[in-house]
Amino acid sequence: MSLLVVGLSHRSAPVSVLERAALSLDAQIKLLQDTVAAEPAAEAALLATCNRIELYADVDKFHAGVAELSTLLAQHSGVGLDEITPYLYVHYEDRAVHHLFSVACGLDSMVVGEGQILGQIKDSLARAQELHTAGRLLNDLFQQSLRVGKRAHSETGIDRAGQSLVTFGLEQFTAGTDVATWARGKRAVVIGAGSMSSLAAATLARAGVGEIVIANRTHDRAERLAHLLEEQYGQGTTDVLARAVPMESVPDELTRADVAVSCTGATGLVLTAEMVAAAVEGRVPEGTLPAAAGPRTDDVRPVLPPTSIGSDDDCPLDLPAVQGGGFSVLGEAAVAGMDAATLEQHAAWVDNATVDRRASRRTPERETARTPDAEAELIAALVATVAVTGRITELRRPEPVVDVPRPAPVLALLDLAMPRDIDAAAHRLAGVRLVDIESLAEVSADAPMASDVDMVRRIVSDEVAAFGAAQRAAHITPTVVALRAMAADVVATEIARLEGRLPGLDDKHRGEITQTVRRVVDKLLHAPTVRVKQLAAEPGGAGYADALRTLFDLDQETVAAVSRAEDSSSSRTTPRTEGDHE
Repeated sequence: MSLLVVGLSHRSAPVSVLERAALSLDAQIKLLQDTVAAEPAAEAALLATCNRIELYADVDKFHAGVAELSTLLAQHSGVGLDEITPYLYVHYEDRAVHHLFSVACGLDSMVVGEGQILGQIKDSLARAQELHTAGRLLNDLFQQSLRVGKRAHSETGIDRAGQSLVTFGLEQFTAGTDVATWARGKRAVVIGAGSMSSLAAATLARAGVGEIVIANRTHDRAERLAHLLEEQYGQGTTDVLARAVPMESVPDELTRADVAVSCTGATGLVLTAEMVAAAVEGRVPEGTLPAAAGPRTDDVRPVLPPTSIGSDDDCPLDLPAVQGGGFSVLGEAAVAGMDAATLEQHAAWVDNATVDRRASRRTPERETARTPDAEAELIAALVATVAVTGRITELRRPEPVVDVPRPAPVLALLDLAMPRDIDAAAHRLAGVRLVDIESLAEVSADAPMASDVDMVRRIVSDEVAAFGAAQRAAHITPTVVALRAMAADVVATEIARLEGRLPGLDDKHRGEITQTVRRVVDKLLHAPTVRVKQLAAEPGGAGYADALRTLFDLDQETVAAVSRAEDSSSSRTTPRTEGDHE
């Protein structure tokens, strides 16, 4: 087995890189086709979600495979190879199996334990099968990952360690209450009708929102989703009203909405900051923003006697102006607010250097030549000089941090798209709260790990070992089949030769002799073939197939033909596990 995975995800790359690297469906198809056409790869499958892009391949050379897969990812994503390389990760053989099984169990998701990634794995396998890029290895790997993911969710409480990305995103708006309490009676707009948007709509409907508006570029899909929501949640305790609108109606719908969720495949922004500002105009109460800050009266500083009266004739400072502040002329307050040229003169004086007063005169020419970078360098030099001289400034109470209140949000925006659908600048608008993939990553990074996560990790480790053993045993199966086929040919040849020598042999005796010879051959081969399968399943057991072919002088083409037949049979197998998208 030479399984290789090269990819990037929310754990390895910033959102800005993931956005640019997102692949359209056509790009995914072309990437798979180009991968199997490349020399190192015999099979290929692509797992592409809003949070990850991973290319799996069966390669015959590790280094060549890494180079080829990295180059193909860069080419098809449109992100330069030099730029994308620092964010790529590589897993090989058992580590690659461990990675996919962990992904399937939700251990590598942004929200630990969410199970919607199973649907994405299923779709990835189906696409690879449809394009005939998945052979025996990747078929076995992806189907087993689906089974491992289902086992993790059925045998442990991993679901308690995290929620779906939709639920987790909505919880950021609830201020500690449950989603159902927060959402009850609200008006919601859902932009998009794909799997994630459908999940968001269903989650909101279950939570009890009063109305859901579905907008999608293909209006038929929006109507179909709205109809399904009406059928499932339009009666009973939820009583949700669902309707579909065209995309151009979204700005008007936002003016009446309390929450909007967007997850489309658009390459540009779906909601700009201007559109969001227009939607909340007039909805934020007057007087909720703080007025301009006036003079402070809560921080009365005592007048400290100056440690130097600045009588030195070389000091370039205006001493009367700074002496009344009660700070040392050598202190930080004495130089606060000065221009860079004066700061330079003061630094030279502090360091007992010679000061050219003529250089300190401010002229239009010097003002023009001065740049922010130059002033920053001079200020840094002053700080370094003071540090060297050992001067210590007077201590004073730190300025209290002014907490500028924001009005309660009247519009909650949840952006689950990659690349993003909603302008990040919308978060700065009064009355708007925006949660996107990037902010969700920050919030969930320090989420506590439940004990169930450790149980899932043990399941993954056991399943990886079992999968490796099965693959190694399967590797020798074609050789064992070829050996038994050779033995059957030998039996048939010898029985035919016996009939030539004993032409009068009746059918009864011929059958008895044939059965006896076959039993003898089967018994002779049984123990060696069973034992060689056991040995091959152990780590390092791949060499037993070569030893068997050498000892029995088996035809390599016969073994390869058996292997091709098994691969063909495996590629027609379809996954049976259902799920949804990450």
